[in-house]
Amino acid sequence: MRCLVTGGTGLVGSNLTLALQAQGHEVTITGHESEQVMPAFKGKCLYPGILGIDWEAIGKIDVLFHQAAINGTRVKDQREIMRANLDASKALFEYAIGKGCKKIVYASSAAVYGDKPAPHRESDPTDPQTPYAWSKKRLDDYAMALAAEHPEVTIVGLRYCNIFGPGENHKGTRATMIYQFAQQMLKGNPKLFKHGEQKRDYIYVKDVVRANVLAAGAAESCVVNCGSGSATSFNQIVDRLNAILGLDRRPEYIDNPFEGVYQNHTECDMRLAREKIGFVPDYSFEAGLLDYYRSGCLV
Repeated sequence: MRCLVTGGTGLVGSNLTLALQAQGHEVTITGHESEQVMPAFKGKCLYPGILGIDWEAIGKIDVLFHQAAINGTRVKDQREIMRANLDASKALFEYAIGKGCKKIVYASSAAVYGDKPAPHRESDPTDPQTPYAWSKKRLDDYAMALAAEHPEVTIVGLRYCNIFGPGENHKGTRATMIYQFAQQMLKGNPKLFKHGEQKRDYIYVKDVVRANVLAAGAAESCVVNCGSGSATSFNQIVDRLNAILGLDRRPEYIDNPFEGVYQNHTECDMRLAREKIGFVPDYSFEAGLLDYYRSGCLV
């Protein structure tokens, strides 16, 4: 099977690319030199990413895994985000379908739910709070409309929760609080927004890879959540990192500068994902964190 993975040097993309290669698929990726270096990857990498790529170099593909995006939730340039996350995605999907691609899996986001009460269900009203969240909501709407126009094509959007694991070290302030707290705790006490009870639905990257592969075999187009189905607080992260790292750090609480546009509790209902693509997470938060630590990429 010929696969195109956009964002193939990012957190999800790099892990997905190597998994597809290990399964024997022919993989082409788009990427960026500032992200993951993958010496084990044997396929073709097209730079500088999805914007301005050489379409002719891609050729026919069987499955498109679209991971590329401007994913900074603090980016305020709505025009640029829409150009990269919506307009470029439209061009990509239409190109792929025009070349005979029948399977498209793309990265959406649980950010579309905003600060609505959890657990979040796909049928719930959305409340995008940032340009990034708006771009993902509009991409969901476009993708499902496109799928209705092309019943021969299956398009699946995965509304990612907070993904953690090997491959996020290049992300800086966009990395999960798990990675950021671990780095802080190696030097001293971690700084948490008051009073550390903000909760996130964290999903381990290996589960996200499996969700993408399952989505490529979906029987019908859909948008489904991609999370663990449970939430972990910032305080709990520090406790569990202390245990794994053999430390005794104590949180130092600071004001939240993003109050008012900050998701205080993300937690996704995973029943529709199980029904539509057969996805049930394998990793609990604790199991994922331990695997992450053992990989040598957490610290």
